[in-house]
Amino acid sequence: MTNKEIVQKLWKMADVLRDDGISYQNYVTELTYILFLKMMKEQGTEKNIPEGYHWDDLISKEGIELKTFYKKMLLDLGNPEIAKDNRLNMIYADASTHIDEPKNLEKIIKDIDGLDWYSAKEEGLGDLYEGLLEKNANETKSGAGQYFTPRILIDVMVELMDPDKGEKINDPAAGTFGFMIAADHYLKEKYDGFFDLSPEEVKFQKEEALSGMELVPNTHKLALMNALLHDIEGRLDQGDSLSANGKWMKGFDVVLTNPPFGTKKGGERATRDDLTYETSNKQLNFIQTIYNSLKRTGHARAAVVVPDNVLFDSGVGESIRRDLMNKCNLHTILRLPTGIFYAQGVQTNVLFFERGTTEKDNTKNVWIYDMRNNMRSFGKRNPLNKQDFEEFIACYKWDDFKNRQETWSAENTNGRWRKYSIEQIQNRDNLSLDISWMEAESDTPDYTIAEMLELMQEKSDNIATAVSKLQELLGDVKE
Repeated sequence: MTNKEIVQKLWKMADVLRDDGISYQNYVTELTYILFLKMMKEQGTEKNIPEGYHWDDLISKEGIELKTFYKKMLLDLGNPEIAKDNRLNMIYADASTHIDEPKNLEKIIKDIDGLDWYSAKEEGLGDLYEGLLEKNANETKSGAGQYFTPRILIDVMVELMDPDKGEKINDPAAGTFGFMIAADHYLKEKYDGFFDLSPEEVKFQKEEALSGMELVPNTHKLALMNALLHDIEGRLDQGDSLSANGKWMKGFDVVLTNPPFGTKKGGERATRDDLTYETSNKQLNFIQTIYNSLKRTGHARAAVVVPDNVLFDSGVGESIRRDLMNKCNLHTILRLPTGIFYAQGVQTNVLFFERGTTEKDNTKNVWIYDMRNNMRSFGKRNPLNKQDFEEFIACYKWDDFKNRQETWSAENTNGRWRKYSIEQIQNRDNLSLDISWMEAESDTPDYTIAEMLELMQEKSDNIATAVSKLQELLGDVKE
């Protein structure tokens, strides 16, 4: 049985919980609590779990006894007085169960126990968990502010950043730790599973190389589990990167991230005191945070997903773009296709930049690749794939910037790869980087009937989810 098949089986179990009114997100969190124990048993690493709370203890219980034991287990594993492992405490911190019916809990535990764990271990338990997180993202598109970064985009960004051993790599908006997991995988491929490294180098890669911070507590739990299953022990805090709690994130060689979109709750400003420009726009604050967190070695670099407004916002937005292009070489902008994120209509880009050794005039030219106009339509049935990025990767020339060649010309006005000098950009209103030159073939996306039906179903599901959440909020309110 492949990991993909196991993920499908795990996901099918969500049907069991529908009658208990459990959402997909709660289901994945609940599954994490249970899977943790099973995976520790499969990995032979139960020594960090207190006696009496191992997998065999859980599987031996039934009915009301099981439910009572499970609730106590969740509380105790989150208690540092009982469970002496910090990561264990963080995964189970404030843990509680949403499963009311004992027979449903029993079925899930027994179904998990009965899966083909030999095959799962052969393919990698970390990869299995990643597959589960991706499945969750595919099924919960309507989450407030939750934007799942397509795996292929993560892999391309990592490849173009080309992280190296000994470098400190960070994601200040870590989500489920996808960028850092991909960076770890890239490095292990590069260095033969770290077999070529010295013990000191291996220790650094495991404990210091990869770090991050995630705001949402439940998402942070998933990130911790993900890191644990991939044998990553770098710092992974729960909290707001834009507050004083995030000031430790400095001195990085590489930053890879997809920060949350929108403004801070209630229009509040970021509370960090090391940001030059004040704004409630989260993405603009993250941009400042990221370029300030890079080392001044001339090789520290970042790849950041941002919505279009970061490219054209006036006022503070213009000031931050100017500061970015002074302090860094903003060498590349990738205009991403529409439809690749789960919020309809969101236009996004990837900024690629390198921190300079000086504070002024580091950007000389900005190269823009338009992957948005005159592209095929993207959606659940037509996801992004590596082939979609092949031309961009070839144009990017991460190891040979000086030999970049435009595909745009006066004769080929629809060439996707075009260079703009800093002088050309400085002459634009608001220092706008929202630049498009390709003639659109059509203003209307060319959807197939199947894609239109899928979009209609998606909108219907989103409305149903919104109504359900509203009913929950108003449940206790009397007319």
